[in-house]
Amino acid sequence: MSAAPPVSVSSIPAPPADRRTWIGLAVLMLPVLLVSMDFSVLYLAMPTIVASLDPTATQQLWILDIYGFMIAGLLITMGNLGDRIGRRLILLVGAAVFGGASVLAAFAPGPEALIAARALMGLGGATLMPASLALIANMFPDSRQRGRAIGIWTSAFAGGAAIGPVLGGILLHHYWWGVVFLINVPVLAILFAIGLAILPEFRATSTAPFDVLGVILSLLGILPAVYAVKAFATAGPSPQAIGAALFGLAMLVAFLWHESRAAAPLLNLRLFRNATFSACLAVALVGMMSEGGIAYLTNTYLQSVLGHDVLAAALAGLPMAVTIAAFSILAERVARLIGPRSALAGSAALAGIATIGLLALGTSSSLWIFMALTAVAGIGFGIQFALVTDIVVGSVPPKHSGAASGISETSFELGTALGLAVLGSVATAVFLADDDGHGFADSLGETLKQAAELGGAGDAPALAAKSAFVDGLHVAALAGGSTLLVLSAVVYVVMRGSRSA
Repeated sequence: MSAAPPVSVSSIPAPPADRRTWIGLAVLMLPVLLVSMDFSVLYLAMPTIVASLDPTATQQLWILDIYGFMIAGLLITMGNLGDRIGRRLILLVGAAVFGGASVLAAFAPGPEALIAARALMGLGGATLMPASLALIANMFPDSRQRGRAIGIWTSAFAGGAAIGPVLGGILLHHYWWGVVFLINVPVLAILFAIGLAILPEFRATSTAPFDVLGVILSLLGILPAVYAVKAFATAGPSPQAIGAALFGLAMLVAFLWHESRAAAPLLNLRLFRNATFSACLAVALVGMMSEGGIAYLTNTYLQSVLGHDVLAAALAGLPMAVTIAAFSILAERVARLIGPRSALAGSAALAGIATIGLLALGTSSSLWIFMALTAVAGIGFGIQFALVTDIVVGSVPPKHSGAASGISETSFELGTALGLAVLGSVATAVFLADDDGHGFADSLGETLKQAAELGGAGDAPALAAKSAFVDGLHVAALAGGSTLLVLSAVVYVVMRGSRSA
């Protein structure tokens, strides 16, 4: 009788996750929810912060931007650090920093203290996101369950971005501005109480020295680049913005050169030889660029063109948040049904078509048109964001999943910054070009303020400014949607022959 053929380790199915593991996933959703909320909630609190702390215009920009700068610049570093010292450890340390900085921000006596506290919050946030995502890769070895878990994780991020303005609006209606930071504390207390008992620890066994030079070069490259992008978006080209862009680009080139030669690189460039890996990162970058830029412009559209208040505008954004969250969870099932290639390419195409559909909006459109179009776009964004994260994290060995998640999240953060800069600048350029002798200011809000001071004589300039802003929104939506459609075709070609993630 012939011997049975040997069974390879890879052919043995991974054990399914137990109830304790799913409880751990619920705990990991908490920090992600907070990080995404803090991206959006501060926009509502800024008017009262300005009235209380009297920051300069430059200080206002730093209060808003330093948080995102720190997260974008440190995600890859903190993902690698968590791989080495322990993902649960760095998650809890980051939560402690985030919680302590939230208290400092809530009771900041001046703008300088608030900027410093927001920087510390960014430092903590940069550890929370890659650590939580990397732990999911360890906790769910079964690829199907891991895809579902990452979809739930993605839905928490989308939910936080949607809940932030609504919750912030309600709290700011009753309390002082510091409450938007204090809401982080009880949530992080739950994370500590349950996380220590539920979450597993994991660290890589590498003995190679940590890539300190890579960390320095990455920060010198990413931080000036993100600053330049935001500076271009808010004030247009300037010597400072151009200088920062050139310096950041030079440092990024030096970073890539160093990483190609480092013994234990911070960024494993060999991952990018995988066309699917690179295509997924492109989807993350372009998808967030389109979603972030259009979300910023449509928020202005809802309030300044249609005349809705802040809370009503936030509620109008809920349908999109709901579809993003729901289809992030369902993304794994969609990919199983039609294949990752068709799911990823199709979701990018759907998001692109719905974004182009915003051309239907006018100066007096019904709110349901906006809500329907953005809800459809949310279906596409939810599927593609979850699949991108799952494919990127699943394409590397578990010991490197922290670094891979850092790369993925950095693409999302840079995409958001580019969306505000590129699409925001395009819309502003169209807005100013449509000025037919009315004397528009640099923004729609300032133009409407000047028109209101003119009384009845300002009605015509106000109407013209609203129409010009809608024209700018149309061009930005066409640009963002068309880019998604092109990328959809590229992904479909690049991932040819791939049926499984």
